[in-house]
Amino acid sequence: MVQPPDQPPRGGFGAPQDRPPSDGGRGEQPAPPAPGGFGAPQDPRQGTPPPPAQPPQGAPQPPPVPPQPGYGYPQPPQPQPGYGYPQQPGPYAQPGPYGAPTAPGGPYAAPQQPGPYGYPPQPGYGQAPYPGAPGTPPPGSRNPFKGRPLAVAGAAVAALLVVGGTVWAVSGDGGGKKKPVAGPSGSATGSPSDAPVNPGDGSGDGGKDTENLNAGRKPGEAKVLWYKEAPDAPGSGADAPGMWITSRTAVKAAYKQVFAYDVAGGAPAWAPLSFPQKICAVTPQKTSDDKAVVAYMSGSSDRAKCNQLQEIDLDTGRKGWHAEVPDGALFDSTISVELSVTGRTLMVGRSQSGLALNVETGSKLFDKKKYGASCFPSGFAGGARLIVVSSCGAGGDNEHDEVQELDPSTGRAEWTRRIPKGWSVERTYSVDPVVLYSTNKDDKHWNISALNADGSIRSQVDTKAAFSPKCDFAVLDRDLQGCQGVAADASTLYLPTDATTGANEIVAIDLATGKEKWRVKSPTDTSMTPVKVEGGQLIAYAAPSYDAGGRIVSVATAGAGHTPVKLLQNPASTAEIENGFYSKAVDWVDGRFYLSTTRLNGNDKTKEKLMLAFGR
Repeated sequence: MVQPPDQPPRGGFGAPQDRPPSDGGRGEQPAPPAPGGFGAPQDPRQGTPPPPAQPPQGAPQPPPVPPQPGYGYPQPPQPQPGYGYPQQPGPYAQPGPYGAPTAPGGPYAAPQQPGPYGYPPQPGYGQAPYPGAPGTPPPGSRNPFKGRPLAVAGAAVAALLVVGGTVWAVSGDGGGKKKPVAGPSGSATGSPSDAPVNPGDGSGDGGKDTENLNAGRKPGEAKVLWYKEAPDAPGSGADAPGMWITSRTAVKAAYKQVFAYDVAGGAPAWAPLSFPQKICAVTPQKTSDDKAVVAYMSGSSDRAKCNQLQEIDLDTGRKGWHAEVPDGALFDSTISVELSVTGRTLMVGRSQSGLALNVETGSKLFDKKKYGASCFPSGFAGGARLIVVSSCGAGGDNEHDEVQELDPSTGRAEWTRRIPKGWSVERTYSVDPVVLYSTNKDDKHWNISALNADGSIRSQVDTKAAFSPKCDFAVLDRDLQGCQGVAADASTLYLPTDATTGANEIVAIDLATGKEKWRVKSPTDTSMTPVKVEGGQLIAYAAPSYDAGGRIVSVATAGAGHTPVKLLQNPASTAEIENGFYSKAVDWVDGRFYLSTTRLNGNDKTKEKLMLAFGR
């Protein structure tokens, strides 16, 4: 049912709205769209990075990449085979079922977008059609059948990707086979002593870099603290997941190894940890005492499982307990897993269940198994709270998702929220407060909802503007924790818009009402994305251009003024290197800014980038 276009939603969750994109459907004064229109989210896990950004005039262009079929919108310059429709320039002007107002409820598609952080898109591994959606899978992507019972896997593969914002019409509800075995600115002039340490292959300090990356630093620009190149990876590419920053070390996983560097100088903090097979999952969070857990494959064959867990001390490199995760019941495998930490609990998500371990000892705490009306746990997110999403009643009239908060010590459900039929919860933009991103593939809509502490509905973001967090690839695997470029505090959600050219905006959304509070434009001619909220300030990263380094800014979250204040201006002399981190993770800790890659392309002809750190 579609609500009349000039009336507000009727109580709680309303029917899909068809309203101008600027007022959120709630009577706000229209806000101007970002230059170039709003865009879809990007997929940072690319197989092959594109060439560095080039000057806009007179520079030769790289040859086009041959089209590749895949999910998501076709990429310029030519429409590509796969799902989606060719795009038209300008906001809200797309034809077909993914475009403006041709479908009930007004799903709004995204115009052609550059890749993450200002790069041109890659055909095949391109944009996703809505916030939090996947792009095309990179080589070596995770199990495509994770998170859905086998009976519906085939149907889910064929489902069309969707676009358009809406609110739900919701009726809310309240309410292992074997035990694992634990076994801002720097000085104006660089000097030779400023040269950052570059290991060359990620395995040691390798002596000083032959090029002083600080030599061309201008007054007011930050200092390159250190820069690291990546280890070799197979030709098919490899994952480089996780980045953990402690008061002493910056730690990074890449392929079969974990590296650690001194945060200030970049010297190796401890010898790299090597694993017999590739690392397939990590805990995005670290524990309160600076531990993390990585998972690696049981072998190299097609039948290998992502079931070997290893705890590591991020400050010392010491290996702690080791455990093997057993498969669950029939069709409940560990071909791929997702890991998260909540307090002292490590949650291991299998395809249809979860196993909770004591993160300090590796001993088993509880199982989260099938429950109720054939509800299979299919996605977990950790941090301040432990959230699980389950697929219920697959293939029947009662098919729906359910969201629960679990007591991390016992596994008891603190509350249960039934999601309306036809909607699938794909991402958690935040777990404290809980903010869910969902899609309805039949109606081609998306929804962002905030929940109260008891699981009841707090608000829904009622807008047709498309936002652009950077989200990992996921087709059937929910990957609830797979988005960067989004931040939240107790009262506000911060999401970036996208722009075909020039600057974008960050929009602050009131979680009590779902309405826009304010928006701030990028201080540069490039896209800006949220990093985190700390001390009443939103920390954001404006991407580099071809002739200027990136910028880290703070924006006051309260009060009337929201002008970005520069914290660091990265040097123009290293803009090409900074731009080269196409698939990137970023963090701001103790006045230092860190970038790392999340994917190695396996190209033997060039050295790949692993990590880069800036400071004063």
